[in-house]
Amino acid sequence: MHMLNFLDTFTAFPLAELEVGKHFYWEIGNLKLHGQVFITSWIVIGMILTASVLATRNIQRVPAGIQNVMEYALEFVRDIAKNQLGEKEYRPWLPFIGTLFLFIFVSNWSGALIPWRLIHLPEGELAAPTSDINTTVALALLTSLAYFYAGFRKKGLGYFKKYIEPTPILLPIAI
Repeated sequence: MHMLNFLDTFTAFPLAELEVGKHFYWEIGNLKLHGQVFITSWIVIGMILTASVLATRNIQRVPAGIQNVMEYALEFVRDIAKNQLGEKEYRPWLPFIGTLFLFIFVSNWSGALIPWRLIHLPEGELAAPTSDINTTVALALLTSLAYFYAGFRKKGLGYFKKYIEPTPILLPIAI
């Protein structure tokens, strides 16, 4: 009974309702979305798409300018994926890894180079998308799901065996 009283203190002070500072929200149906994170994420995605279109609209055998930058980024991500996943395994994962890399890289640099605070909103302020915990959690969940999917696809149910070895007691730590 004492344990139940202890748990009641958490419902009296819900952590999900804690908020630091003011935020600009969009309400769509029952959803409450952080507007400033969506705005800056769309700007970052727009920059990546613009760079991709500019780099591929007039492809040259000897790259120059933006094509050279984008080819360097592709080679960098391809080398990382090849070294970590192996020569035969990396190709299907290259679009996923490359997208994550470019989004995080451009988001972080946009936070360092773009003076977001000069743009005023009704509430809150703009910042790099990766400075918001929700973006970080979403990227972590995507990566975790991809990791579990790849392991399950390669080894079947035997993949999960590594999480309960040497003893099932260590399962929470392994996860």
